[in-house]
Amino acid sequence: MSLSKNSVLIILSFFSIYVIWGSTYLLNKIVVTEVSPLLLASIRFLSAGILIVIIARFLKLSLKVTKKQILNSVIAGFLFLVYGNGVFVWALKYVDSGFAALIAATQPLFVIFLMRILHGNKIQFKSMIGVVLGIIGMYLLVSQDELILTKDSIIGIIMIFSCVLSWSYASIYVSKADLPSSFFVSTGYQMLAAGVMLIIGSLAVGETWLSPSLWSVEAQWSMVLLILFGSIVAFSAFNYLLKVVSTEKVSTSAYVNPVIALLLGWYVLDEHISMQSIVAAFILLTGVYFINTKKKFAMFNRFRK
Repeated sequence: MSLSKNSVLIILSFFSIYVIWGSTYLLNKIVVTEVSPLLLASIRFLSAGILIVIIARFLKLSLKVTKKQILNSVIAGFLFLVYGNGVFVWALKYVDSGFAALIAATQPLFVIFLMRILHGNKIQFKSMIGVVLGIIGMYLLVSQDELILTKDSIIGIIMIFSCVLSWSYASIYVSKADLPSSFFVSTGYQMLAAGVMLIIGSLAVGETWLSPSLWSVEAQWSMVLLILFGSIVAFSAFNYLLKVVSTEKVSTSAYVNPVIALLLGWYVLDEHISMQSIVAAFILLTGVYFINTKKKFAMFNRFRK
């Protein structure tokens, strides 16, 4: 039986949010070995933001925004992309991409605690199971003997956890903030704002600016993939899926991405995967599954990749 056009599009969209988003950890790892992290992130998001605005104009989407919407876009862009992604990319200089992806998968745990602290939301029994499993998984992940910790890697791990906290708070902030009605346009403004802030940050800390023409072919292609696929295609696929399938199915990207990242890091970069990491990943991602079965947590991972 032949597949309908919509069925094919749904399959391709799931492939995008599973594999493309899962591969962004590897792609960032490849580029950051040659390019300063804040410069890397600024090029990625400024380029993607410009392309999104061009696409929005082509699709005749309204680009009009109020001052308040611009301010909220700047705040969201900082929390999600400047700190949440820029610092994360910096940490990838010292932490394996697969290991970093597993840490990033703890975001729903942070969201639950922040919702409890900020809004007094009651933690449901199923979510409590997820929290307990998540804590056990995190402990197993960072306590293993095979993990060689240096001063830089410890700082990198701590900063990744702070990035997860930033993503989590930003998710709650954006859910209530006044932003452009078109989510595609809103994302474009956030990326443009983040790109400008990242350039300023790169100059402020004195990063070395290396012309893309001097990058290796691997780094150049990785950046192109990050801009076109990681920042535009996968995000568009995510929003399409939210309209045509259940949010529970879409939210499965939260625990598929780290598995993809682990496998790609092992296969492409020869990153070591210990048995304890596999056990920790299973426990941790099972916990994330329990949490993500609730609709209100399904959209909290869109800006992480």
